[in-house]
Amino acid sequence: MPNVTVTYLFDPLCGWCYAAAPALKFLQAQEGVEVVLAPTGLFAGAGARPMDAQFAAYAWSNDQRIQQLTGQPFTQAYRDQILGAASGRFDSGPATLALTAVAQTAPAHELGALHALQHARYVEGRDTAEPEVLADLLRALGLADAAALTLAPDAALHSVVAERVARAQAMLRAVGARGVPQLVVAGQGGALRLIGGDALLGPREKLVEHILAA
Repeated sequence: MPNVTVTYLFDPLCGWCYAAAPALKFLQAQEGVEVVLAPTGLFAGAGARPMDAQFAAYAWSNDQRIQQLTGQPFTQAYRDQILGAASGRFDSGPATLALTAVAQTAPAHELGALHALQHARYVEGRDTAEPEVLADLLRALGLADAAALTLAPDAALHSVVAERVARAQAMLRAVGARGVPQLVVAGQGGALRLIGGDALLGPREKLVEHILAA
């Protein structure tokens, strides 16, 4: 397979992005494929919100659909401890910052860190909107520098987060996409080719074909 860079547009609290995790692991294992993470900030900042009962019910319904279609588990622990938290927030800002801290200190481990954060949330019921939880997860992965930055982010890290999100949002607009997950490949001449999130949920062989065709 020729060398190809695939940009993965995502949000760490997006259930469909969690559903796409097995496909991302598959891509990362392919020789000649580089997966670049591009967090879009979809559920951060103005996109964040309190975890009230109405939103929790909507999220659980959507998550059950994702599980039925993809087999990715959403456990009762997640339902009780995340969706059922009395004062919880649906805010991907802290997780986006934590992943950017990994990108700055141990970039080869960012995708693995994303998978670990997703598993912690949806399977173990740990709140990845909390910096202390994120730092604990990163330390368990041997990413002590990223954990320290997550708990005490400096101005430089905040600036990098803002730049990453801005670039990702600009790429979404450039390819005419709105939601996540999305895959984008730079084709011949540097033109951006949208593969689309649906390809991440289909057969792995088809996914590789889509990438090569782009």
